[in-house]
Amino acid sequence: MNLSYLALGDSYTIGECVPAAESFPAQTVQQLRQAGIAMDDPRIIAVTGWTTDELEAGIEQAGIRGNQYDFVSLLIGVNNQYRGRSLENYEKEFTALLEQAIGYSKLGAARVVVLSIPDWGVTPFAADRDAEQIAREIDLYNNANQRIAAHHHVQYIDITPFTREAKADPSLVASDGLHPSGKDYSRWADRISLIYQQMISGK
Repeated sequence: MNLSYLALGDSYTIGECVPAAESFPAQTVQQLRQAGIAMDDPRIIAVTGWTTDELEAGIEQAGIRGNQYDFVSLLIGVNNQYRGRSLENYEKEFTALLEQAIGYSKLGAARVVVLSIPDWGVTPFAADRDAEQIAREIDLYNNANQRIAAHHHVQYIDITPFTREAKADPSLVASDGLHPSGKDYSRWADRISLIYQQMISGK
């Protein structure tokens, strides 16, 4: 029987401006298949621009209530930061989303991963903005989601340093000058697929 993967998020999860096959969920599944693991295509619930509350509404509308998956990933929060929402609001809504994600996992927290929020302040899109302030705010959000993930005994993958390399490497940015390229997503997929393989093997 094939294993299933639910990916929850926003534009970073659908892979805005890159081919669908280059999104990190798709590349993760491809890497797992190459490792000999039978995988269904990922089930992605994500829309560009979604904040935490919009993702929660999107999950409700997706009609997956009662379903469970072998793996679940959660990456959300950049649009909360972009819109200037409070950190306290993010912490509350992210916690609720993570608890939902755990509920959609067949093995609970043991098969869920949280990804950190990318730093868009280094991209060409943000050239006229305060990159240092964006970085500080992203760090605060990531400190919160990492702490909440640890409290719920969920694996945490810090991909933010990868995204900050885009400041010196334009090939890590998609054609819109804002989102990561497939090349950057492949590095995220490397990390995720390795962790999923470790989860399967019990190491």
